[in-house]
Amino acid sequence: MSSPTRSRPAIEVDVVMRREPVSGPMSRWQAWRWVLADVMVHSDPDETGPAPEHESHEPQAVEPVDTQGVDAQATHWLFPRFRVELFRDDAEGYFLNLNSPNPCFWVFWRADEARLLDGEPMAVPQIVTLSYHDAGRWLDAQERVDQVAAPDEVVGWLRAFVDTTYQPEPKRRKRPDSFKPLTDRFGQPVRISTSKLRGGGPPGE
Repeated sequence: MSSPTRSRPAIEVDVVMRREPVSGPMSRWQAWRWVLADVMVHSDPDETGPAPEHESHEPQAVEPVDTQGVDAQATHWLFPRFRVELFRDDAEGYFLNLNSPNPCFWVFWRADEARLLDGEPMAVPQIVTLSYHDAGRWLDAQERVDQVAAPDEVVGWLRAFVDTTYQPEPKRRKRPDSFKPLTDRFGQPVRISTSKLRGGGPPGE
């Protein structure tokens, strides 16, 4: 009997988005904006089971614990249970995250025309990642990506995975210039003859 497929390391997180009023001149064109408020661990690696076939991220309004510096008109919305998996072939992306000044979660989100709040689209998270490469690809594609610092326990979990999976590619030695092939002014290889000229004439005379 074949052994069951080993699942990838994973945790589940809840994403909190904040809708806040825009101040200053920009408010003439945009009254509200959405920002990533927090990413909270829902279940640690030992508690996270296999990925369900259908996972609901139905948002719910929540009250933040810390409201210091937050506009009184702002509202917070929690989107539960996003799965964050670690892939062996993306170990470099996690390594780069760990070696940044502030290791973080990245959240890719979109304005959802099917979910309206006061007649305006809600900001709905799509994917949460710990990979620097994932975030870079999304930003290159002009997607909306926000980040928030990862807690110490997540950083430690990520570091343990990187320590066992990441192997930097060996640096290639630069070939000295003296070993570069000679070419003529047309870019064609130059053949060097080692035969000696005798009597000042061409070889063979």
